[in-house]
Amino acid sequence: MRARAILTLAFLLLTCVSCGSKPVAPGDSVVAKASAGNHLTIGIRFDAPGLSLRTIDGRFVGFDVDVARFVAGELGVEPHNISWHETTSATRESDLANGVVDLVVATYSITDKRKQQVAFAGPYFVTGQDLLVRRTSPDITGPETLNGRKLCSVAGSTPAQQVRDRYAQAVKLVEYPRYPDCVTALLAGQIDAITTDAVILAGYVGQDPELLRLVGKPFSTERYGVGLRKNDTDGKAAVGKAIQKMISGGEWRRSLSTNIGPSGYPIPAPPEVTEQ
Repeated sequence: MRARAILTLAFLLLTCVSCGSKPVAPGDSVVAKASAGNHLTIGIRFDAPGLSLRTIDGRFVGFDVDVARFVAGELGVEPHNISWHETTSATRESDLANGVVDLVVATYSITDKRKQQVAFAGPYFVTGQDLLVRRTSPDITGPETLNGRKLCSVAGSTPAQQVRDRYAQAVKLVEYPRYPDCVTALLAGQIDAITTDAVILAGYVGQDPELLRLVGKPFSTERYGVGLRKNDTDGKAAVGKAIQKMISGGEWRRSLSTNIGPSGYPIPAPPEVTEQ
């Protein structure tokens, strides 16, 4: 009798667990996944000061992290139910397509080429490509002054190639896996400049303001969006609505002031959310 009672209790517990969740197919919207399991895996960068950084004690901080948490919250997922996955410029599309992550919030510029592989909601921030140099290099005043110099960017990103194609055909391109590697090489005098989005570079200025400077003459427009799996129209609409709410409610500006403001980077006006 006692054994039968234990088996009955075990059956009821299993039944309750299964009743609390809904099956989610691989192609389902991120909205359905968030609703079914109260959990999301979000791809972010781990090495971008001010934007998305994993601290020594294992916390995740920065503007992109705040955007990701806000969006997840609007989808019904609590902060403690977010799994953070490090995604890079070279893996963002494959991470989404293969289901490694549900969303990407990682300084991810919206482009027509990328929209062939993924969906975007946003933009949630607009910046421009710029240069990071040593303070002892006052003669580097823009991309056209880089002929004969060494310019660094990271694998899977295109800014350095754009500089060579459009401004300085004689620039020498150097590629590292991560931007912190470029910064180390810049401080050591092994390269002359780093190029990527100004707001990313500003975070590194904030870490070494006496040694590094931002040239401060952006020469492109980069619209950051939240990446989703292609054809997730429900997810795109829900995430776009969440971004609009973050902007209108004041959380957007508060996060930027806290995370980006200390670097000296000017806080821009909020963007119009056109991808939703």
